[in-house]
Amino acid sequence: MTGTREAWLAARLELLEAEKDLTRRGDELARRRRELPWVRVDKEYRFETAEGSASLVDLFRGRSQLLVYHFMFGADYTAGCPSCSTIADGFDGFVVHLANHDVTLSAVSQAPLAKLQAYKRRMGWTFPWASSLGGDFNFDFNVSITEEQQRAGVVEYNYRRGGHALATAPIPRPVAQFAADCGTDAATYRRERPGMSAFVLEDGVVYHFPPMRADWTASGACTSGLTAPPRGATRPAPGGAATTSTTSTEAICSPSIIVIVVEANAGAAVLAGRGADRQVRAELDLDRHLAGRR
Repeated sequence: MTGTREAWLAARLELLEAEKDLTRRGDELARRRRELPWVRVDKEYRFETAEGSASLVDLFRGRSQLLVYHFMFGADYTAGCPSCSTIADGFDGFVVHLANHDVTLSAVSQAPLAKLQAYKRRMGWTFPWASSLGGDFNFDFNVSITEEQQRAGVVEYNYRRGGHALATAPIPRPVAQFAADCGTDAATYRRERPGMSAFVLEDGVVYHFPPMRADWTASGACTSGLTAPPRGATRPAPGGAATTSTTSTEAICSPSIIVIVVEANAGAAVLAGRGADRQVRAELDLDRHLAGRR
């Protein structure tokens, strides 16, 4: 379709109104997300890190907030998930900015620390990466399931059971390919899930802030984000990682462009709701990653 400059301008202004409306509705969702309660974490979790054995508090590295990226790298994998690797390719670019806003970003995976460190060297990454092998952390936050759960179909994702491409049969072709890239079979590959969780440390107590969002579309694009909540009511048990499945089984874990959006405060504490929100964006191209890094 072609037209005059005047016709284009009229149509563009109409579209602009729709874009502004979408922005306002997104702001309203962010406000509602900030009003959700924190969840007190009373369970003691242990991790293996480059600095030795660590608690969940240790992962904060002296800061008051912690973002954990649940990187799909199972104990039986020989390499990390390609999609997670694409996302992680951008971490080093903004991890320092988050640190300057009192936020530590760390990846956590089930694989033994030695495997994680070897893969980290291979990819040229420097961000913190901890192993949760042998503990309940991944299972409590619904990013890992046991073989027994898999056989029984007892799989929870997006706060409900079933309906996720990683649990479907027959196995989608991209899932089988990604499993092969990780040096394992599809069933083993599908026992790990991607996601992100946010925590805050206040007065020596760790709270989980569940409403991280990851909006997966049928085209495979992914947007993950955090909005700063106010301090609210707490509950005694941790919740699952807030991740959203694709609407197409063919799109699972195969984004061509991934945008991670972390809304960080200009003030000292993102999760305490002080200061104005800012966004840190990292855009990563899967084709570049697969061609140049793997």
